Amino acid sequence: MTTVLIANRGEIAVRIARAARDLGIRSVAVYSEPDAGALHTRVADEAYALPGSTGAQTYMNIPALLDIAVRVGADCVHPGYGFLSENAGFARAVQDAGLTWIGPAPETIDTLGDKMAARQLAESVGAPLAPGTSEPLASWEEAHAFAAEHGLPVVIKAAFGGGGRGLKIVTREDGLDAIEDAFASAGREAGSAFGRTECFVEKFLEHPRHVEAQVLADTHGNVAVVGLRDCSTQRRFQKLVEEAPAPFLTPAQTGQITEGARSICAAAGYVGAGTVEFIVADDGTVSFLEVNTRVQVEHPVTEVTSDVDIVAEQFRIAAGEELSWVAAGAPLDPVASGHAFEFRINAEDVANGFVPCPGTVTEFRVPTGPGIRVDAGVVSGSTVPGFYDSMLGKLIVWGPTREVALSRARAALDEFVISGVRTVLPFHRDHVRNPAFVAAGEGLDSADRPAGAEDFGIYTDWVDSHYVPGASTGGGDGDTGDIEDAYLERTEISVEIDGRLHRIGLPTGVLGAA
Repeated sequence: MTTVLIANRGEIAVRIARAARDLGIRSVAVYSEPDAGALHTRVADEAYALPGSTGAQTYMNIPALLDIAVRVGADCVHPGYGFLSENAGFARAVQDAGLTWIGPAPETIDTLGDKMAARQLAESVGAPLAPGTSEPLASWEEAHAFAAEHGLPVVIKAAFGGGGRGLKIVTREDGLDAIEDAFASAGREAGSAFGRTECFVEKFLEHPRHVEAQVLADTHGNVAVVGLRDCSTQRRFQKLVEEAPAPFLTPAQTGQITEGARSICAAAGYVGAGTVEFIVADDGTVSFLEVNTRVQVEHPVTEVTSDVDIVAEQFRIAAGEELSWVAAGAPLDPVASGHAFEFRINAEDVANGFVPCPGTVTEFRVPTGPGIRVDAGVVSGSTVPGFYDSMLGKLIVWGPTREVALSRARAALDEFVISGVRTVLPFHRDHVRNPAFVAAGEGLDSADRPAGAEDFGIYTDWVDSHYVPGASTGGGDGDTGDIEDAYLERTEISVEIDGRLHRIGLPTGVLGAA
């Protein structure tokens, strides 16, 4: 492969272009009108305009993407994440055009993109699963009968849903009578977002952690689990913070997730990078959730703990090469070194329900120091359009232990300066000081219970149900004053008093006020 068309934008397009450069592959970016001059168009070797002016559909114009690929002489296409990355039709169109698709086979995308088919596959290989239906429900009455048999809470899921759309939880407080409306609502959401309305039902595992396995599989039969990640800090099912390796798991849980993920991918004939997601309930139950047939937003947190360049491996696998470390004689599954956190830096207003905040980034000053990595799609002066995902970039922090990584993360988040748009930085600064996330417990309750597990209180809807802005940093009375104050742009000046230097932050413009 010599030239890659990057069918994406923003941070992941920058990441792919840089990986391609490392491998000596020419990179070609595409852009919509609002993205003209965006960072990904500058980092790539070349950039070409897509027809259409604004929204996501501009980046999902398959004929236009393939036309550019042919015109520039591309021999492969990398879809990144989002947009067309899990679209089997796009993968087929790329292959039919004589180009290499950097991802799993279209048939694999079809199978694993169908949650019911994926569940059936997981059942066939003995992966851990909560009670649930493996066939589409014909009516809400079937969901009602399941809930009556297994008890509430249950979750009704769209077979072709994702990102929390087409997913409805019915709690004990809701009662069985809520099943009918939940079933209808899940189907409507899925039909509107994905064009398919089929749903199934599962027993809902309470206070669930989200733990996922990063898989890389080549054409030589190697199916490696590169590492496990915890992605439990979420807002409305959208991840905010990830860490690797997933902490506070028992050896048995780690084994269930690792071998379950490997078995599912092997049975599916998986080739490429993929993520197998699991739920870990507070009673210790592990259950398969789904497979994402693409590179994940959170892949860097596994890269820095495994010393594996996941995007570079995607290129190698697509070229028919063996996994690089396996070819070099290393064990199939890399051994994690240290601990890392990844913080998604979104242009969102924490004080007002995380609403997106498009605009111009007037300053983007990243932190420095040992173990710090920033993967960004913007620089100072970049425009954040309101048409796309609000993520500006990701801060990844590594340390030799979880405690050191947390200490470095606090310092890095405090150093990170973004002006011009509101971001989730105040939330992250709060979160890394929250006792539920820090989990600083010591000692083992038993041989099977990791140290600190009893203090780790984060689960997938913890932010939605428990987060109070400012609570970890002196607030906690329910108002958002501390967070609002965090958004006040300041100018720092140095003042020497009795030979000691002091840094003082003043509201920007106050020194020039009359």
